[in-house]
Amino acid sequence: MLKYNVTLEGKTVLVTGAAGFIGANLVKRLFADVQTIKVVGIDSITDYYDVNIKYERLSEIEALGRDWTFVKGNIADKVLIDELFEQYHPAVVVNLAAQAGVRYSITNPGAYVESNLIGFYNILEACRHHEVEHLVYASSSSVYGSNKKVPYSTDDKVDNPVSLYAATKKSNELMAHAYSKLYDIPSTGLRFFTVYGPAGRPDMAYFGFTNKLREGKTIQIFNYGNCKRDFTYVDDIVEGVVRVMQHAPERQTGEDGLPVPPYKVYNIGNSNPENLLDFVTILQEELIAAGVLPADYDFEAHKELVPMQPGDVPVTYADTTPLEEDFGFRPNTSLREGLRRFAQWYANYYGTNK
Repeated sequence: MLKYNVTLEGKTVLVTGAAGFIGANLVKRLFADVQTIKVVGIDSITDYYDVNIKYERLSEIEALGRDWTFVKGNIADKVLIDELFEQYHPAVVVNLAAQAGVRYSITNPGAYVESNLIGFYNILEACRHHEVEHLVYASSSSVYGSNKKVPYSTDDKVDNPVSLYAATKKSNELMAHAYSKLYDIPSTGLRFFTVYGPAGRPDMAYFGFTNKLREGKTIQIFNYGNCKRDFTYVDDIVEGVVRVMQHAPERQTGEDGLPVPPYKVYNIGNSNPENLLDFVTILQEELIAAGVLPADYDFEAHKELVPMQPGDVPVTYADTTPLEEDFGFRPNTSLREGLRRFAQWYANYYGTNK
């Protein structure tokens, strides 16, 4: 177990992508855990998915009445990022802002270059010129691409991305490593595995399936149902992020007398891949239990098995051993429990249980 070397008490933390699914949950958790913390959030609130959900997340943070500042803006705006660092001097930066989604990157590549490459470069530059104690940033399980060996280990080569999204996330890791080496910036990358939960992203399968089933539409199950995903509940992701934030990689000198980059990468996943057909079965059971769908809903009439989509991979499976060894934590929320909480939130948010 590593000892924490970064205290969050009395500190300012910058969270980019703060209106996002993981970002908003992280901010709420920080306020729940730390008495004297200031959190500055930035988010461009793009219309990639329903902005009402993003504003709902922000309103929940506002309602806490804590030391919270929100800036609507784009991390690709270098002047704005420099101004934020000048004004607030964050001790810890958590970069969760990114254009998400594998399939969207096939049709809208420019959005990924702007947010995931230029935006992340701006964050790195700001960390370089305003000394920060720790930069934590979101990577993705998609960096493993077409790797055949499972479970995926952070020691594996990741040179075969199958989408531009994956390539930008691998680029983030390379850029962070270079900045850690050149400018001694402690940085930790986190490869998230298929995050889900209440108030999540409507473009994700569980949410999209629910919307379509409610509307009586057919859901498409890719690779004829022969995909496996390491579904990771959002609270488990946030638990991992909060623990990692509090230990910055140590600055060390190598055998050659030169500094060793204070740089780490971890997987955060459930280490329990679920078959998509089993996932759909659990989802439908929980949607019925929550009153989102009627008990006699004919699922078979609304399911279509289709081929694999470009950019997709057949399996994701996280080896989380380093996370367990260093931070004493492994995600453990069962898929049924997580989907139950999502279904209950969905019923409440959309009023389907009335």
